[in-house]
Amino acid sequence: MQFEQLKRREFIALLGGAAAAWPLAARAQQPAMPVVGFLRNTPSTSFDHIVAAFRQGLSEAGFVDGRNVAIQQRWAEGRDDRLPALLADLISLKAAVIVANTAGAFAAKAAATTVPVVFATGSDPVRDGLVTSLNRPSANFTGVTFIASELGTKRLELLRQLVPKATTVAMLVMPSAKETEVERADVAKAAQALGLQLVVADATSRPEIEAAFATFAQRRADAVLVGTGALTNSHSEAIVALAARHSIPTIYSLREYESRSAG
Repeated sequence: MQFEQLKRREFIALLGGAAAAWPLAARAQQPAMPVVGFLRNTPSTSFDHIVAAFRQGLSEAGFVDGRNVAIQQRWAEGRDDRLPALLADLISLKAAVIVANTAGAFAAKAAATTVPVVFATGSDPVRDGLVTSLNRPSANFTGVTFIASELGTKRLELLRQLVPKATTVAMLVMPSAKETEVERADVAKAAQALGLQLVVADATSRPEIEAAFATFAQRRADAVLVGTGALTNSHSEAIVALAARHSIPTIYSLREYESRSAG
């Protein structure tokens, strides 16, 4: 499967075809009702829309949970250290295929599992070491990339246009994958080129996010750029609320944040 930018629903729909295409010998070893694993390092809350799209995409491809496939969801609830055990659990269930986010895919890669893995990432999977090339991913890994982290520099430029008098810009980073490291470096380089002072704060929980925004306010940040990543997205509601509370113009990577703002 060649990598391309896809909408979530289109990506999920591809999973059905991928699951059906695995070799007969491999499928012959599966339970009577094939197990489709769903593995993420994020909390299960805030991602109902992804689960709904996942189920709908499978249904459109002819796979209905409880009828001809059994979907097994595993969420690490923000603790990446739990991923190996969750992955092992799915493997013990003889999952026919596992769909994962970036962190889940890296856990599967580290475990050297032979179970087919379909992943979605916001980074470059070749650079990150998930696959050997875009045209020929190789082995049992394939997926799509939304290239979200690669657009950090562009978001900073847009933020500068929206707040032209800004001199200090803050960046909220929730480190959980290589994509966040690359984005942080790119944004820092772009900020220097634009003559902006960049204030970066790492956060992995609600209290740390609140502390980060307090720091941004204390440092008189004129605007905030929210970094990409599954953990950041899982705290979108809190981030939007804090940005409003501190009256700091903020730019996000996903349109889902807009619905949080409207709510």
